[in-house]
Formats: sequence, C-alpha cells, structure tokens
Amino acid sequence: MSNHSKGSQKKARFERLCDEISRFVTANPGCSAQAIVASLNHDSKLRNHGLTPRKVGFFITRNLRQSLVWWQDHRAGRRVYGPSGEPGPKN
Repeated sequence: MSNHSKGSQKKARFERLCDEISRFVTANPGCSAQAIVASLNHDSKLRNHGLTPRKVGFFITRNLRQSLVWWQDHRAGRRVYGPSGEPGPKN
C-alpha cells in the first residue's frame, strides 16, 4: 500500500506546471502564452499534457495571479506575461 494520499499525483503535476511556467516567465519577461507552451512542450518534456496557449492563459490568470502579471501587447494583439514585480510594457 502507498503512503501517498489520494490525488497526490495530480497535485504534484499541478505544482510542477506552476513551477515551470513561473520559471520560464521570470527568465523571459514579456513572453506570450504561445512561447510558454512551446517551451514546455519541447524543453520541459511536458509533451503529452495537451497544453495550448488558451489553456496556459486561463491557468495563469486563475492559479498564478500572485506571482505573474499580464498586459496587452497592442502591436501583436495578444497578452504577454511577466513577473509581478516587473513593470508592464515599456512605452
């Protein structure tokens, strides 16, 4: 019998995704959800998790609100993300 509680794998996957997204955005402020997904799928070996830019955008706004912020990139017409301590776009 396992010592792990019920749902521990789901919780571990959730925490890993939070860590990977936070790490990438901190290293690359001003990145888009598409860039985050590309990095997670190719570099972090999260290929089979069904991540899409839309899912990552919802995930960040729901679960990483304290550590990440977003602003609208009007030239590209999309949201870009950065650490919460960073100021928004440079005008």
